[in-house]
Amino acid sequence: MPKDKVGQIKRRQYFIQKDFQAKFILKFCLILLIGIIISIGLLFLFSKNSLTSSFEQSRLVIKNTADAILPGVFLSHLIALVLITVLAIVITLLVSHKLAGPLFRFEKELKEIGNGDLNKVIKVRKKDQIKAMADSLNKMRENLQKKILDIKEDVEQIIESTAGQEIPPDLVTRLDHLNQKIK
Repeated sequence: MPKDKVGQIKRRQYFIQKDFQAKFILKFCLILLIGIIISIGLLFLFSKNSLTSSFEQSRLVIKNTADAILPGVFLSHLIALVLITVLAIVITLLVSHKLAGPLFRFEKELKEIGNGDLNKVIKVRKKDQIKAMADSLNKMRENLQKKILDIKEDVEQIIESTAGQEIPPDLVTRLDHLNQKIK
């Protein structure tokens, strides 16, 4: 991954887990749409029983307030919806990226650790929200690696100390098998 000026990891790709991020953005935009629909509906409902006077083409016109303002309210809400939706998409994309990016990396690196690569270190940016979890997992990985090395040294010492001695064949087989497992 490329690094910025201070050595932190920069992400190249903003859509990391496309399904998660697309659903997150869609839900957020639907909430905005529902809010605007409720706003227009309430305004129409509360102004339904009042009258408004206005001039249209040099004539004085008296209309129901809801009928008089509905086109303007609808248009202004539509413009606001488009602008806020674009802004919401950008913000939710960045926020979901901040969640999905580290989780995607966690998943990938944990699979490698799960497959036995205890030299793999989980890396996240300093500002990522899950830095503490990454640090804990790295500490756990280090402790596991140390315990395995200790077991390996113990097995090697047992094999060396019994060299040239009469050892039951099943014990030799089990020690060799154990030694192969921890390599």
